[in-house]
Amino acid sequence: MPLALLALAIGAFGIGTTEFVIMGVLPEVAGDFGVSIPTAGLLVSGYALGVVLGAPLLTVLGTRVSRKKMLMFLMGLFVVGNTLSALAPSFGVMLAGRVVASLAHGAFFGIGSVVAAGLVAPEKKASAISLMFTGLTVANIVGVPLGTYIGQAAGWRVTFAAVAVLGVAGLLGVARLVPETGRPESASVRTELAAFRNAQVWIAMAMTVLGFGGVFAAVTYITPMMTEVAGYSAGAVTWLLVLFGAGMFLGNLVGGRFADRALMPMLFTALGALSLTLLLFTATAHHKVLAAVTLTLVGALGFATVPPLQKWVLDQASAAPTLASAANIGAFNLGNALAAWLGGVVISAGFGYTSPNWVGALLTGSALLLSFLAAFLDRRTRPAGRLVTGSAPAGSAPVPARR
Repeated sequence: MPLALLALAIGAFGIGTTEFVIMGVLPEVAGDFGVSIPTAGLLVSGYALGVVLGAPLLTVLGTRVSRKKMLMFLMGLFVVGNTLSALAPSFGVMLAGRVVASLAHGAFFGIGSVVAAGLVAPEKKASAISLMFTGLTVANIVGVPLGTYIGQAAGWRVTFAAVAVLGVAGLLGVARLVPETGRPESASVRTELAAFRNAQVWIAMAMTVLGFGGVFAAVTYITPMMTEVAGYSAGAVTWLLVLFGAGMFLGNLVGGRFADRALMPMLFTALGALSLTLLLFTATAHHKVLAAVTLTLVGALGFATVPPLQKWVLDQASAAPTLASAANIGAFNLGNALAAWLGGVVISAGFGYTSPNWVGALLTGSALLLSFLAAFLDRRTRPAGRLVTGSAPAGSAPVPARR
């Protein structure tokens, strides 16, 4: 695999850290600014909203420059946002810094997915995408716990300053290691928007919203579930999240490898197993060991869907994949927000802290049904001899691996 993927993974590590570390230092931030915890929670929802809006907006604006230059600009924006958060004199400025940093998130992963896929041979595209997303999964194992510890020991401002330094490292890595390919000849707003005329692109993004959203239905409320139901102490939640992150890391790599061999079968398997695991979580959450094992499986199976979902979108929008790829990253975050809201609804209705698990199972099961529909439509429209695997899209020429 090309070294350029390392630069993309470093950027992904920084983005993943800043996205989730706020949850670990939220009480400290709220205390410093004199706001309530629910008000401080706007730093989480504001970031998610920025991802959803920023992904298509910045991708469209970036059609006039090369993908490498756009990635460098996005990492610069990320550095500015986190620096602003670290130095914020008020809660409003802190929120603005979070939004600025979030604008880089969706476009970076969307454009980065296209760049990663273009660096390797067609039969290795999903693996290349998964290696970039490895930075995001490692962030949940190392970056978020370490950032939380730093924030509690030295202050949350130091945490965001450290994340800004990570952004500088990602920027330098992209500048040095990612090859300059020039602006794509076909790149234009009209061309990129034309990809959305394909119903398969919309189905793919709906699969993303529902499939990965099922994970966040459970994980958003993992602290009360593990402390009030499983019986863990509050201090143990950090290590439980490390297990969840380890599952994400392994699932991401496995999902990328097997999606290259048989994309849709890999997606069927991951979504089906994830739906079943979430359903079982309503029972295993009452037992400490089983709860920890199930949480790890949820992370593994959830992220095993990411490379095939992202690769499927790239295939369906092969003529102009950049905007569709970025929009699909926004779909991940839209699914997270939707699932978290639905999980809160069933808890408020009195169904208990395990109820978000069966909400997640229903969401993921719906994504599985959509994946069957997508495969059926693909079989009806694809030329004879083309297989539903991780191979190149119909009509595309073989692309040699770049070294």
